Amino acid sequence: MSRIPRVALKEVASIDRTIVEPSQIKPGTLFVGLENIESGGRFVNVRPVEAGELASSKFAFTPSHVLYGKLRPYLAKIARPDFAGVCSTDILPIKPGQELDRGYLTWTLLAPEMIALAASRATGANLPRLSPSALEEIQIPLPPLPEQRRIAAILDKADALRAKRRAALKKLDELTQSIFLDMFGDPATNPKGWPVTRVGAVARQIRGVTYSKGEASNEPREGYLPILRAGNITDGQIMIDDLIFVPAKRVSGEQLLRKNDVLIAASSGSMDVVGKAAKVQYDMEVAFGAFCKVLRPGNEVDPTFFASFFDTQHYRRRVSKLATGININNLRSEHLDNLELPNPPRELQSLFAAKAAVIAVWRSNYRRSLSLIDALFASLQHRAFRGEL
Repeated sequence: MSRIPRVALKEVASIDRTIVEPSQIKPGTLFVGLENIESGGRFVNVRPVEAGELASSKFAFTPSHVLYGKLRPYLAKIARPDFAGVCSTDILPIKPGQELDRGYLTWTLLAPEMIALAASRATGANLPRLSPSALEEIQIPLPPLPEQRRIAAILDKADALRAKRRAALKKLDELTQSIFLDMFGDPATNPKGWPVTRVGAVARQIRGVTYSKGEASNEPREGYLPILRAGNITDGQIMIDDLIFVPAKRVSGEQLLRKNDVLIAASSGSMDVVGKAAKVQYDMEVAFGAFCKVLRPGNEVDPTFFASFFDTQHYRRRVSKLATGININNLRSEHLDNLELPNPPRELQSLFAAKAAVIAVWRSNYRRSLSLIDALFASLQHRAFRGEL
């Protein structure tokens, strides 16, 4: 680190908090909330908003900014937009100065050392935030501008390789759904005329754990159990990089996740989150919070077939119509129980499960490959941060 001079961020960049009132937000403006930035900097489900959809003030940003999620900075929600729009005020738009390359700044802020430093300076027990002034004081390494651009180009290329591997994984996920539709048809129209049952007739619904904010801990503690929330369900997977912990006495045995459970985000302020579902792959000593529900299938239905139903566009469309609320969208218990589910012969469901299992092996191999690429990227990022790249 001593090879590269370090400067406070405020010396080479500015935090641009240009307020946009709700009445000033034009229809079609792109909106970015924290849920639209993945850990590590990828945008997901960014969409234009309608007139009057946003009820509070936002920050404006352009393609020249870096967007920095100040809420729970340890989540590393830092991204480079290639579009203009407005963002949540829990996101700080940073404008690099003439001596600072935007790509280099992004990768520097995403370096594990910088994430740890930001997290250590955040304040607030349950919802830690990094203040703009604290962010401005963070020291960053500042090599000459040509060197910044060289480092950013190397990391961009390595990250592009990771993106290609993730895209391949997504294609495998789509293949499973394609086989489902080919074998069983679209559940919306049931073109093959299968008998129809209700979800509640083949799966038991389990409510999540209720707890007070004062009981929750951001760190593991003796006598506490990890708990998942709605935001932990992403792209059909359960993410465990942002857990909180609650007293074990709050958790019943059936509120621990079991293999073949379908975990559903039942309540959220975002319609992009509510209704998201993921199959649990193995028994876990992990519970789930009150904003989630679990559907635990019985012997009447194949678990893989059952879980794949919740990956269909038909299910997503039904959720968008059923989930209600003003500030919070809720998918109620009766909504889930009354969902109609095609019920083809069990042997056909089992054949689908066998095909899905083969794809799951491919997916597992791709994930291992991605893990190796991620490790390589982390090594490059660490060397760049220390001036050794």
